[in-house]
Amino acid sequence: MISVTKSTSPIVEYHNTIGLCTMEGRGFMFPVDTAFDSNGYIYTINRGHKADPRTIRITKYNIHSEFFGTFLSYGNNDGQLLTPSSIAIDKNNNIYTCDELTSTVTIFDSNGKFINKWGHKGKGKSDLDGPTSIIFDQNEDIYISDQYNHRIQKFTNEGKFLLSFGSYGNNNSQLNLPWGISIDNNNNIFVANWRNNRIEKFSDDGKFIAQFGNYGNKEGELNRPSSVVVDNKEYIYVADWGNERIQIYDNKGIYISQIRGQATVSKWAQEFLDSNLEEASARSKANLKPDISQFNNDPHEESSHIEEFFWGPTSVKIHKNKLYVTESNRHRVQIYNILT
Repeated sequence: MISVTKSTSPIVEYHNTIGLCTMEGRGFMFPVDTAFDSNGYIYTINRGHKADPRTIRITKYNIHSEFFGTFLSYGNNDGQLLTPSSIAIDKNNNIYTCDELTSTVTIFDSNGKFINKWGHKGKGKSDLDGPTSIIFDQNEDIYISDQYNHRIQKFTNEGKFLLSFGSYGNNNSQLNLPWGISIDNNNNIFVANWRNNRIEKFSDDGKFIAQFGNYGNKEGELNRPSSVVVDNKEYIYVADWGNERIQIYDNKGIYISQIRGQATVSKWAQEFLDSNLEEASARSKANLKPDISQFNNDPHEESSHIEEFFWGPTSVKIHKNKLYVTESNRHRVQIYNILT
């Protein structure tokens, strides 16, 4: 059972939304993760769909919705990805991406020029099988969520294996399809243990510390958590993917509050509507916030019909005291100010 402590004041407040569903160029197509460089640029990696290779790309922009282009293409050659799953940026603004299908890490500079590629699919030490998340620690070493091997692996930024931890199962410290990972200011590693419906906490050398969460849709319960991040006050934010929400916990895993989504029309979307009057007319007649009671507490039905709600929240990241939620099914990023 999850302990519940209701927050007496908001933890976050809505800031803005960035995004537009497009096959190419400015916009997103099934975005799955977001990262930030030191020059104020934001990079969102789009999983897209192999039926249209244009959709698989990295979109570069800033918090003011200024667009700076895209890079990446579909394929298995250098500088290409088949199934993008995650993105991280080092201190030199080099961009690291994971390909879930090929089990490789591909590196670009901040302009999208290919630098290097490493990784090998397999079950042995240092092999990867379906990597789903990549992060840097303070020493620029890399942690990767090795999904189908049910473990977390640590490498140098050049791909030299350092250690791995975790094993398949449902007991303490065991993992079942781990997805998102993050690191706090004390170098503790947090893992969204997707199929076990909980969050695991490890030391940076892989020693188990704690866990919280259990399956369900009540406050504090989880259904296929896909991402986790910790702020400077040690509040923990979890993308509760199966319940279409973000949940917030204290540093002991006690539930505090949740967000269902407060999206408004993005600048990109508004500019599209302003230049496509028939689309704007159809939208003006649509009921984008129907009565929630008709959906019988089914979060998927609620989110698929209510436009402001999260629908497919795959990633949570924190940058400059703002929470960024990458929302795959509505092809956008919702941004919230952190008030703690």
